[in-house]
Amino acid sequence: MSSGNRMIPEFNLRRVAALVRKESLQAIRDPSTILIAFALPVVMLLLFAFAVNLDIRRVPIGVVLESDGPAAQSLAAAFSGTRYFAVTPARDRREVAEAVLGGRLRGYVVIPQDFEQRLASIEGGPLVQIITDGTQPNTANFVSNYAQGVISSWRSSRFVGTTGTVTFEPRFWFNQEIESRRFLVPGAIAIIMTMIGTLLTAMVVAREWERGTMEAIMSTPASVPEILVGKLLPYFALGMAAMVLSALFGTLVLGVPLCGSWLALLLISAVFLVPALGQGLLISALTKNQFIAAQVALFSGFLPAFMLSGFLFEIDSMPTPIRMLTYVVPARYYVASLQTVFLAGDIWTVLWPNMLVMLGIGSVFSVIARLATHKRLD
Repeated sequence: MSSGNRMIPEFNLRRVAALVRKESLQAIRDPSTILIAFALPVVMLLLFAFAVNLDIRRVPIGVVLESDGPAAQSLAAAFSGTRYFAVTPARDRREVAEAVLGGRLRGYVVIPQDFEQRLASIEGGPLVQIITDGTQPNTANFVSNYAQGVISSWRSSRFVGTTGTVTFEPRFWFNQEIESRRFLVPGAIAIIMTMIGTLLTAMVVAREWERGTMEAIMSTPASVPEILVGKLLPYFALGMAAMVLSALFGTLVLGVPLCGSWLALLLISAVFLVPALGQGLLISALTKNQFIAAQVALFSGFLPAFMLSGFLFEIDSMPTPIRMLTYVVPARYYVASLQTVFLAGDIWTVLWPNMLVMLGIGSVFSVIARLATHKRLD
């Protein structure tokens, strides 16, 4: 018989269906897989919604009132009346300096003795002194900037009705209340999907290499593409189910709005699973060891998704080399897409480019994984 007659058909749906059924039963019977897919998302969403809170409210500061003038007292009252500061009043800056050193206050504002004269001066010099605790840079910047905002608002309110006075009223698009939960929960969904798509797939397939069951599958008439598709489809369905669970929990329990459509959410999530599953399959094909696969998936999948996706740290504030590295992290595009769908809506001019990049990265992973698996069969 010629070698051409012995060739196996490249793709057979019946064999793929059998492999999908076998892999699905194996996943259902594995308690760790079910826990990672359905228990872990709830735990992570609760942690990011309540434990990881980036909202700055009631920051403890001191207000040192050295002047007894009515304008100085009015400004001190303005600081006490805002919900963003928990004010400790003082008459001498030495009273609050020790509290800043001890970490009980994040800074203090000094309203000097000559405040009335400074206010009346036409030279426009500084009115107050703002001291902040630089050991926490983000909080220090907030204290400084918001203290200046309180002063500006107070000055504007003193001259309401005066000709030529301009008052500023800030408006925040997409997240009017500036709640960190509204952008942390969509980002957490990306982390969950990365763990299911990359970490879980890499470990499960590597486990079969360790036990020798993968070699048994390779000895069947199924071709390499059929085996790979049969391996990935159950975890694709598992990832989509976990995403739906996470989105429902985020919207119904945590109160995060979904401004976009479920169709867009499902579409971008399905596209993201292409690079996530491809990366997990590639890791398992190259390592064939559960421990090594878990470590590689952690360092190449989970940590980049956590640190370099814009989930917690703004990409624009990163150094240029690191910022360039983020362009090859699929989670960067998924996080941006999720935050767009949840907070802004179906902005397809943003979603389509992100999906195309994710598909491109996923195609590269899948091709390399197929080549690596094929070489092991030679």
